[in-house]
Amino acid sequence: MGIYSKLNRPIIIAAYDPQWPVLFEQERKRIEAVLGKGTVLIEHIGSTAIPGLTAKPVIDIAIGIQSLEMALKYIPLIESLEYTYEPTLERLLPERRFFWKGTPTVHTYHIHMAEVGSPLWVEPILFRDYLRKHLDEGQDYSELKKSLAERCGNDMDAYVGGKTVFVERALAKATQEAGYTSVAYR
Repeated sequence: MGIYSKLNRPIIIAAYDPQWPVLFEQERKRIEAVLGKGTVLIEHIGSTAIPGLTAKPVIDIAIGIQSLEMALKYIPLIESLEYTYEPTLERLLPERRFFWKGTPTVHTYHIHMAEVGSPLWVEPILFRDYLRKHLDEGQDYSELKKSLAERCGNDMDAYVGGKTVFVERALAKATQEAGYTSVAYR
């Protein structure tokens, strides 16, 4: 059993929905209301943040904090918004705090909390911005995700693993375009 197996559920890829940015914005305001406006950075990441891209219909939200120690204060506040804190995934990425909202089989939102400036903050934003600029690669990513969803069923480890090579290549290109010397994908 892999690290993501606790999150196994049917993997459904949906056509782009123009409501996704609206849903993000509504949730961003709710998060700011409990964490304090201006105390954290909040970004819409993942495929739902890329116009025209197919995606699992789950709004991914990055929350940037000054230090990981601050997460202890924020976890109960985020849980008050009906999120489930998932510490299991810290075995894979100890520098990230992960939350989900919805039901065990249908997630509606994911929160990825990391320190601003860390690779776990920078990489998702870099990847998002790269695919927003390179629509042809975004379409290749869409096709890959559809294929993986069909092959993997509800095996989240296989689905995530199947995207890794594509994501690493795109991040390498994005890193070069952005003028960074390195940003390692995890």
